[in-house]
Amino acid sequence: MSTLRVATYNIHKGVQGLGPARRLEIHNLVHAVEQFDADIICLQEVRRHNRKLERQFTRWPSLGQADYLSPEGYEAVYMTNAYTRHGEHGNALLSRWPVLGSGHADVSDHRFEQRGLLHVQVMVDGRVVHVVVVHLGLIHASRERQVMRLGAFITREVPENDPLIVAGDFNDWGAQLLRPMADLGLRTFEGVRLPTFPARLPLLHLDRIFVRGLTPVAAHVPHGRAWSRMSDHLPLIGDFAL
Repeated sequence: MSTLRVATYNIHKGVQGLGPARRLEIHNLVHAVEQFDADIICLQEVRRHNRKLERQFTRWPSLGQADYLSPEGYEAVYMTNAYTRHGEHGNALLSRWPVLGSGHADVSDHRFEQRGLLHVQVMVDGRVVHVVVVHLGLIHASRERQVMRLGAFITREVPENDPLIVAGDFNDWGAQLLRPMADLGLRTFEGVRLPTFPARLPLLHLDRIFVRGLTPVAAHVPHGRAWSRMSDHLPLIGDFAL
């Protein structure tokens, strides 16, 4: 069986710190993404543009962050989730394998949080693999309703026999979404702790990779001072057998 490496990473819009200490990390994130050596990279809190920060940072990339972070030979897909005063941000997918198509679904639960699903179909070794990149809400009841909408979306858009990956920032502080995700036929790495938040002292497993039609093989979370500076999350990297 071939092995597929999947990474998920909340990049905190490529900027860290507050006030005068705010610093641009997008250039360091380029090297971080390359180190994953992943076939599929799922990113959250990605910006296409932000007028205020473009003026503040002279080294702000001219490309949108998804395209800027995409390693050579990869395809980048980006969809906006939220519109803000100075710009917008959303989810992205970077793929080493050919992208067949993509779509987006709004799963916002209330007007204070704009949330969406990015759905991408990728051709891997002659098989169509569906990937859904998620960033769920901060309120548990909202997350439960968003998982229900995710399930309806999967039923509508993903053929039952096609491999499926659902990855991203679930904001699931108490691991309460494991059962409803299992009810959708989606499983993740079990019996192993993979905390990713906060990056400086990771205690919470907010970032997860769920699969259907693939077999989890191994997973790890990179650690170290450089990783703790680039975002408030650490990345999660998993290997899966097709």
